[in-house]
Parts: sequence; C-alpha cells; structure tokens
Amino acid sequence: MPPAQNSSPLPLSDRYSAFINQIITDTLKGKIRSKEYVYKQLVEQLEPRTGEIFERCLTAQGELIQGKLEVETDELKRAKAERQKRALRTLQDAWERYQQTQQRQETCDDAVSQLINADTSDRISILLQILDPNQTCVFNRQDIELLAKELDQVQEPDADETTVAELHSMATGLKQGLSSYSAIEIHLVEWLYGSPGKNLGFGGKSAANNPWNHWANHVNRPLPKMLFQGQAVNQSALLLAQQQTTVDLTAWVELIVLLRGMQNGLVVWFDKQPYSFQAGRNLAAATFLAFATVWSELSKGFEQAQQLPEVDRHRLSRGCFQITLQILRAFAQRDNFPLYGGVLASFSGENSRDTIAYLDQPLKAIAKTQEKARILTILGYSQQWIGNREQAKAFYEEALELARQASDQTCEVANLNHLSRWNLSQREFAAAIDYGQRALLFSRQSGDVLGETNAIANLGYAEVRQAQQQEYITPLELEPCIQRLERGLKLAEKHQDFFCEVFCALGLGIAHLISDQTSTAKSYLEKSLNLSTKIGNLELQGLSHAAIAEATYQLNQLASAVVYACLGMYLLEQKQAKESQQAANLVTILQGRLGEEEFKQILQQQRSYIVARISVDGFDYLLSL
Repeated sequence: MPPAQNSSPLPLSDRYSAFINQIITDTLKGKIRSKEYVYKQLVEQLEPRTGEIFERCLTAQGELIQGKLEVETDELKRAKAERQKRALRTLQDAWERYQQTQQRQETCDDAVSQLINADTSDRISILLQILDPNQTCVFNRQDIELLAKELDQVQEPDADETTVAELHSMATGLKQGLSSYSAIEIHLVEWLYGSPGKNLGFGGKSAANNPWNHWANHVNRPLPKMLFQGQAVNQSALLLAQQQTTVDLTAWVELIVLLRGMQNGLVVWFDKQPYSFQAGRNLAAATFLAFATVWSELSKGFEQAQQLPEVDRHRLSRGCFQITLQILRAFAQRDNFPLYGGVLASFSGENSRDTIAYLDQPLKAIAKTQEKARILTILGYSQQWIGNREQAKAFYEEALELARQASDQTCEVANLNHLSRWNLSQREFAAAIDYGQRALLFSRQSGDVLGETNAIANLGYAEVRQAQQQEYITPLELEPCIQRLERGLKLAEKHQDFFCEVFCALGLGIAHLISDQTSTAKSYLEKSLNLSTKIGNLELQGLSHAAIAEATYQLNQLASAVVYACLGMYLLEQKQAKESQQAANLVTILQGRLGEEEFKQILQQQRSYIVARISVDGFDYLLSL
C-alpha cells in the first residue's frame, strides 16, 4: 500500500514555471533536438483554460533572463543567459502555435455547433457564412479538413437523425471539394500557355485558350464537369441549376469548395503579374467577375427549377446568391481594384457578354457603400464597352453618388472621368469638358495620379474636338490643348494606360490636322490606331482610321485615304457612332475624285488588309457602296 501523501499538488503557476525551467535546462544540456518535441511537451503539460497562467509564467521567465543580460558583465554568464533566451524563444514559438491551434479548434467547434442548431432551410447559408472569405478568421484548407472531420463525428443524440445525415453529407462534400481542387490545382493555369499570343480570358470560342474546357478535362465529378463544359461553350450556368430534379447536397458542397479554391488560386497567381502588371490585374479582376457571374446564374436557375421542392429551390438559390455577394465584396476591397477598365475584354466571350446582367440583382442587395460604388463603376465601363451606353451612364451616375457618400474620392474621380468619356462618345463636348475639369481638380487634390492622367486625356481630347467644330481657330488658341495632351501622353506612357494614350495621341493628331501640320498629325494618328487596335476598342479604331483618312487626303495620298476612310466609316457605323457620317462624307468625295472603277480597284488591291480588320462581310459591304 503506498504511503499517504501529505503534501498537496503544486500550484499551477509553480508547476508551469518548473516546466519552463526544465525545458530551458534540457535545451542547454542538448537533450532537446527539435521544436516539435517542445510543442508536444507543452501540449501534454497545459491544462484546459489555464493559458493566461502559463503566459504569465513565460513572461516572468523572459523578464528574468533579460534582466540578467542587462546587468551581467561576466562573458561566460552572459553567454549562458543568451542560450537560455534562445531556448525560451523556442518555447514561446510553441506557445504561439498552441494558441493558434486552439483558436482554430474553437472556431471549428463553434461552426459545428452553429450547423447542428441551424434550421434545415438555413444550414447551407450558415455553412457559407462560416466559409466567407471576408471574415477576419478565414477558413483555409486545414480548417476545412478539420471542419469536415468534426462534422463526420457528429452522432445522435447530439442531433436528430436527419440533421446527422445532412451534416455527414456536408462533411463528405467538403472532403471531396478539397480532393477535387487538389487534382485540378496543378492544371489551373496551364491554359495560359496553350495558345501564346492569343487573347486570354474566360470566354470565347477557341478551346485552345479557354480555361473552362481545359478544367473540364481535369475533373472527374459529374457536377463540376457539366458546369465547366457548359461554360466552355458560353452556356449560362442557369440551365444547369434549372434542370436539377433532385438535390445532391454532397455534390453542391463539393462544388462550393472546388470553385472557391480555383478562384483563390487564380487570383493569387494573376496577382504575381508574371508577364505584365496590367494584364495580371485585369485577369485577376476578370476572375472575380467570372466566378461571381457563374454563382449568380446558378442562383437564378434554382429559382426556376420547377422539378425541385420549393424549400430546396429557395435555400439553394439563396446560397448561390450569398456566394455571389461574398465574391463581389472581396473584389471591391482589393487595393488594386481596376477603376479604369480592361476587365470585360478578358472576362466575356462573344456569346456571353450579356451575362453581366446577372450581377444586377446581387448588387441591389449590397448596402449603399464604397463596395457597391466600385462594383457599379466596373459594370459601367463594361456596359459601355459592349455598347449599352444608357445602362453605362446609369451605373456611372449611381456610382458617383455612392462614392461621394462613402468619401471615396478615388472612385469619385474615376466616375467623373467615365462620365467625361461617356459624353465624348455622345459628342457632348461641353459636358465632357465639365466632368474632365472636375476630375482633374479632385485628382490633384487627393494625389490620384491615375485619375489625373485620365482627366488630362479626357479634357484635352474634348477641348480639341470642341475646337474642331469651330469654323476658324488659330494654332495659338490650340497650343494649351496640345501642351495638355503632350503631358497626358507622357503620363499615360509612364503608367501603361493604353486608353489614355489613345485619347492623347488621337487628340494631338486632330489638333495638328486643324493647325495644318499634317505630317505631324499623321504620326500621332498612326500611334492612336496601333494602340486602339491593341486594346480592341472598335470605336477608337474607327475614329483613328477616319482621322488618318483626313490626313492622307490632305497629303494627296488618295489610295491610302480610300482604305482608311472606308475602314473608319464601317467601324464607326458598327458602333453607331455619330462620327461615321463625317467618314462617309470623305468616302463620297474620294469616289467622286477617283471614279467608281478606280475606287473599287483600290479596295480590291487592299483586300487582305481590309479583311483582316473587318472580315469578308465588311469588305463585301464596302464593295456594295
């Protein structure tokens, strides 16, 4: 029989202090070989909810060692104290790791509790709140693995039979989602290398540089494969959701985790800007919009899935809608949010440009905040890019008001610039000048260099176009405009803002045309044509062609004038731009001077050049004039 123990256990503070000293002593004796060993010893020693006591002991020991170092003069004793300090640092690192692990475990336990107690109709929504990337504590891959493990262990009587089955389905979906992403992760950006020199984006007819088609070949699960195959041919995800006859919760949770991983992986990769800052930023933005649109389409599709019970339609539609909002909010909070364009060209294929309309409903659910103002801005210039001018204007005006309310001056300046450019497209030059002047003033007040560059380009170009309408103007009167545009061109080149470069070069070309400096004008106009072709803006290409036609006509280079005038007229007509009539007038003049036969002969001689720019149909249209 063991002797009776007369002494009570040591107080926790004494026990923890002894443990800390033992770790330091063993480290100095060379008995401890790894940080992992220290961590395991710490986990064994710590009792639940006593972390504050241990931390006080750890701090006290650190202060004791530091005090020795501050007063000790003996070199050997100082060296020993330094070694003690390093040993203590190892224990401090283990303590920090333990705290993080405990915090993650507590977060996971709380998540499981929320899911157990949630109503069936709310459980998907609760899971999405838990996985929301906009939280302070964001669930990473290890956290999702832990959550899946904990959900798998839920049994009766912790929850009723139906709840247990649903939680187990969620757990399986979480694990399968991680597995599917691991399989596709190594192939995530391979499509970028499959077709060098081609336009990159999330739409288009070519399978070679279409990511959805590429990803469809690297997933085995039926639901993501069907989704990717549909996206590859620009088919709305609405149809996939609309055709569902039963709800496979595991499959949809898997898709949530898979798409979340893919989106994050793509954004991180694009943000590294492996080939150019502008392209990387635009493709990262395109990723957010592409995935937000997919979820928004799925939300709309579930609303219309008549073969599903109403409760399932509602909870799945609401869940997809919730993901859309999460993506848009994460997008709007980025430091490099693209307020000045370039996104839609990467985002949308020829047959899916109207899919951006699906984002209208989620936007209405976002409160009137800075986030909404920024998203409306990007949707505004996207609508203008595809030709929906009135919708674009409405987006700009709402974004401008919200940006003012949120005191987001960078966003306010951007929308003043967009409204200036919108009025330019309508030939409302006085209004364009007014918006441009306000944008220039506010951008300089706030030190917004990109906003200033755009304001200078818009203002200078609008002033030149307004001067062009006057019957007589002297070169001296044009000089301030020219100086402004020259400064704008330098800024645009410095910041690689191709749109601003086009406006500045085009404005300088027109200004020199008005001043009868035709050769100089032609040089600037060729620059604007090359840049507008590079960025794929048909209206600016049309304006550049039309202006070069005027220059070559003045230089009596009539054959060149025919080609440029015809291309300018055709492109501007396609964009329903008011300037198309001016180009058409020059075409008529050239037909009169050359005669119909020579005019058509010139077109035939330049057929390959023209077809490369406006297709065979465009060329046939020109011949029919």
